[in-house]
This record gives sequence, C-alpha cells and structure tokens, in this order.
Amino acid sequence: MEQTHTLVIGGGQAGIAMSEHLGAQGIPHLVLERARIAERWRSERWDSLVANGPAWHDRFPNMEFSCGGEDFADKDAVADYFVDYAARIGAPIRCGVEVTRVTQLSGRAGFRAETSAGAIEAQAIVAATGPFQRPVIPPIVPADAPVMQLHSNAYRNPAQLPEGAVLVVGAGSSGVQIAEELMRAGRQVYLSVGPHDRPPRRYRGRDFVWWLGVLGMWNAETPGPGTEHVTIAVSGADGGKTVEFRALANRGMTLVGMTEGCQDGVMHFAPDLAGNLRKGDENYLSVLDEADAYITENGLDLPPEPQARMIPPDPACVTDPLRTLDLAQAGVSTILWATGYALDYGWLDVDSFDDRGRPIHQRGVSKVPGVYFVGLPWQSRRGSSFIWGVWHDAKFIADQIAIRRGYMAYHDAVPPIAESA
Repeated sequence: MEQTHTLVIGGGQAGIAMSEHLGAQGIPHLVLERARIAERWRSERWDSLVANGPAWHDRFPNMEFSCGGEDFADKDAVADYFVDYAARIGAPIRCGVEVTRVTQLSGRAGFRAETSAGAIEAQAIVAATGPFQRPVIPPIVPADAPVMQLHSNAYRNPAQLPEGAVLVVGAGSSGVQIAEELMRAGRQVYLSVGPHDRPPRRYRGRDFVWWLGVLGMWNAETPGPGTEHVTIAVSGADGGKTVEFRALANRGMTLVGMTEGCQDGVMHFAPDLAGNLRKGDENYLSVLDEADAYITENGLDLPPEPQARMIPPDPACVTDPLRTLDLAQAGVSTILWATGYALDYGWLDVDSFDDRGRPIHQRGVSKVPGVYFVGLPWQSRRGSSFIWGVWHDAKFIADQIAIRRGYMAYHDAVPPIAESA
C-alpha cells in the first residue's frame, strides 16, 4: 500500500499552487491528475480563447508569463505556464491517474484513495479539481430536436458547426466572446442575455483588474450560500475590450432575454432583456464612479475619459424584443449553451457536502478533519477562483495542514499525561 501524508486531487492551477506551498512546509505529498497538467485549458476551451486578465496580473507571484505584461495569454500559453511552473518547483505530479473514490479509514486516522493506478493512503486529502467540473446544459430543448446542441466546453471554432444561424444561451465571458466570433464568421447569431455584471475592460488608463485591486473589490467577502456565482461579461479578446451588448446588436447580432423554455421547436424568452442590460450598465457605471472618487482622493494623474460614460441607445431588438423564436423558420441549426458548470465530487465519499452536493467548508477547510478544498469560487474572497487568488488560498490550506500535522506528531510522540490529584 503506497502512503503519503497529503494527496492532492487535480493537476491544474489549484493543485500546482497547493504543491508549491506543501513543499515549502516540508509536507510529503502527491498530486494526481487524470489527464495532463492544466488539461482543461488545452482540450475543453475554444481555439481562440485568451485569459480574461492581463499577464501581469493573472499569474502566480513567483513566475511571469513569457508574453508581455499587458497581453492576454492564449489558452495554450496558460497551459504551458503551469507545466513550466510545476517543473520549476519540482511538483510530484502523476499524470494519467484518475481517482475513482476516496473514503475514510476505519478505526484510524486517514483516507484511502482508489485510483486507476492502485490504492494510496494519506492523512490529508485536498480536492483541487476547481469550479469547472461538469458542464451544465439546462433540460430545455429535447435531445432529439433537429438542431445541434453543445456546451461551450465542446466548442472549438465556427467551422465545427453546421451551416445556419446559432442561438448562444448565456452572455457571460464565454458566451459573448463565442457569439462575437460566430458573427464575425458570417453567422446570424441570437444571444440570450441574462443578469450579469459588466465591468469596464479599462478605464482612465488602467485595466479593471487593477481597479478591483486598489478599490478592495478582490477582497469582497464571500456572499451567502446560493449566491456565489455572478455572471461577468468581460473579454480579453483582441487585446482586451469592454463588452457592449448594444454595439454587438448594431453590428447584426440579435439580443433576446433569458431562455425560458422550448415547445414544438419554438424557443421562449423572458421579457427581461432591457432590465438585464440596464442593471449591467449600473454595475459598469458604479465602477467608473468609484474609480473617479479614488483618483480624486489620492491625487492620481490619470487622464479623464468622459466618453466611457456614453451608453449607446437601445437597438430595435431591445426596444421591441423577441419573445419567441421558431428555430426552423429562423434557420437556427445550432444551440450553444454557455451556461456554466456544476461541481462534481462523486468520488469524494465523506460527509462534507450539503444536499446540493456543494462542499461545506470554512475557507476551504472541511468539517471532516483532514479534508480540504482549493480553487472554489468565493472560497475566501472574490479572487479565489482566479489564478493569483488560488495561489493565496492554497497557502492558507497548506498552513492548516501543517498545523494539524503538528498536533498529530505530538500525539504520536508523547504518551497521555495523567491529571494531577
């Protein structure tokens, strides 16, 4: 039976950050990755994807990207970055090893992990599989409908899709970038827009990630259960730009409200498009307001940008929105679901999940001693699921593992002390 102190499941950004901090603490550990390091960046993203944050910001503290600091690294460059980082720190990663089940040992401390390469026992388990585990396609359109349906994780490029119009459901970062790419390729695109935040890409010469930093927004407290996910429309494509849905509509894209259902080949949309855009505008303008106030209070020499506050007028698809869309009549051959992901910890057989399968934890520390999570959205703050944020969360988890290890070492070394009379 192979044994180690800490077993880290997942060889992406969370697992590599975890390995660095465990190594710094001198804690023996293994990292298991079912495919290759940072595999999802290589095989579950579209061809033209780039990071949503500039390279100077979206990285680990101890190594820069090879591209320029203001550039947005492409998906392969991000994957290569983590491969190089793992080699640099000497991370003990085993690729091609899938963990099928983890259970607590009976009658003694520790866990047993069943893997495709045999069983491993460990005193601590770190689930570092991240937030993008199981693609979610809402059960709205029947599977046998005469249209191609695929999730954004399976989309690669416009040539992959059959000829015809495309309905993209979901207007977060993935949905809006894919929709624009399809429109550029000559496709008629319908984009279903739900509630979202819409930050400026840049304002007064600074990227929005910088503004979130100096304004303290990255450290915003974790919201309540069930409110962790906020759709954010921001893009690093084409050197980075602010998403403006009305401008996309003026170029030929048809915006519709949230997708509510499908009956007899006809899609039904909520009457919320104008309201969703307006709330996105409010979020956008609130960032500008806070940025202006910060500049004044701190005497920063950053040029005014009055044009940033100019919101285009509502196009016809917003003032007179479609409530239904007959897919056949509109020539829609593909529905692309940019509807996010669900967590999937079916392999982790411990009592640390709520009735919806979400981890019960405090800053990644499970209620089951010896079980930890890293890479979760809002694990400790807004930035937790970002590359730089996961690095800091992993440091905290490594500290907790070291503390518990110290207590257990004391237990093993010192016999029970009798209470004095």
